[in-house]
Amino acid sequence: MTTIADIKKNAEAKMAKSIEAFKNELHKIRTGRAHPGILDQVQVDYYGSLVPISQVANVSLMDARTISVQPWEKGMGAKIEKAIRESDLGLNPSAQGDLLRVPMPALTEERRKELTKVVRNAGEDAKVAVRNLRRDANEQVKKLVKDKLATEDDERRTHDDVQKLTDRVISEIDRLVAGKEAEILAV
Repeated sequence: MTTIADIKKNAEAKMAKSIEAFKNELHKIRTGRAHPGILDQVQVDYYGSLVPISQVANVSLMDARTISVQPWEKGMGAKIEKAIRESDLGLNPSAQGDLLRVPMPALTEERRKELTKVVRNAGEDAKVAVRNLRRDANEQVKKLVKDKLATEDDERRTHDDVQKLTDRVISEIDRLVAGKEAEILAV
């Protein structure tokens, strides 16, 4: 049987997961600087199965605007280069022997503005997810009260606690959005 404490703990855990998912989403959004994580979603054909680049090569930074990709096997360089070119990241790798250099093109002002919109939309989606979690928690508490397993005072207190948690999580999302926007707009 679920208790009010379980409901609160569950809501808190799910909201923490929402923030983690949002942070991962933000990592995928490109800023002017290079970071190895940008290639995480690019998949390479490795003996008939698609795997992330990080599983077939060493991905690291050469400098602030260049990522280096060092394949672990001889024949993988061309496949990795093709996979990066065909990804929707707009990157153009160049091969130097076995090593691939992936320069990050500078962002135009227009592209920066588009990216801030993408960040804001991702932030809104994260807030909607958190609000849905709040609603679910509140409905679970209402059900406990209806089944006479909790009092109306418990319900009110729990609604207040869940609301405080929601406000805290949403302000954290707003902070992350503002930080990412500042990072994107910094030339």
